[in-house]
Amino acid sequence: MIELKNIWKIYKNDDLETVALKNISLEIKEGEFVAIMGPSGSGKSTLMHILGCLDTPTSGKYFLDGEDISKMNDDELAEIRNKKIGFVFQSFNLLPKTNVLRNVELPLVYAGISPKKRQERAKEALNLAAFPNKFWYHFSNQLSGGMMQRVAIARALVNDPKIILADEPTGNLDTKTGEIVLETFQNLHDKHGRTIILITHEPYIAEYAQRIIKIKDGELIDDFKNNNRRIINNK
Repeated sequence: MIELKNIWKIYKNDDLETVALKNISLEIKEGEFVAIMGPSGSGKSTLMHILGCLDTPTSGKYFLDGEDISKMNDDELAEIRNKKIGFVFQSFNLLPKTNVLRNVELPLVYAGISPKKRQERAKEALNLAAFPNKFWYHFSNQLSGGMMQRVAIARALVNDPKIILADEPTGNLDTKTGEIVLETFQNLHDKHGRTIILITHEPYIAEYAQRIIKIKDGELIDDFKNNNRRIINNK
């Protein structure tokens, strides 16, 4: 599904050059649950932006579903993001005075989907994210952090994307609530075959994935199958 070939990302500011990624090559197959792990400043956020079509590499190739998207323009990248990638961020990014169902529907509004179809698909996505239906009409600012993050996961799912890209999704949550969110990701992968890419700086968070990719100082330093994967709840 994803293939990166010799990806470099160099930021230039006047005469100063900062090399964020150095010759990164990797593949991610459909249906994998991958954690990309590294400390602050390692380049993992830059890599996430390239994988999520939020930025383009300075050099190298990025193939998504066989398409070379490394040289696409902003409009083409926006279309790829809308159709193929669902994002889950640390800060939830929900509209506070809008109910849960409407928050999840929002990407479909931009896509021009009819109101009836939007609501059907939003409910399906909330069910996939294991969000209780008794809270569907609550405003997002009435919810706990863990529940807000599950709404954000449902919103990421509503366009039926090929990839769920989660950037430090438990960063604003306590340990117990974070486990609930990680359980949701595990179920989406284990039971529904979703491709999930999880960005984290925490080793114990990465251990919930089936494969761990480590980067440091912009370079890929390790890539291995996680045979000791943590399982929270796999009923």
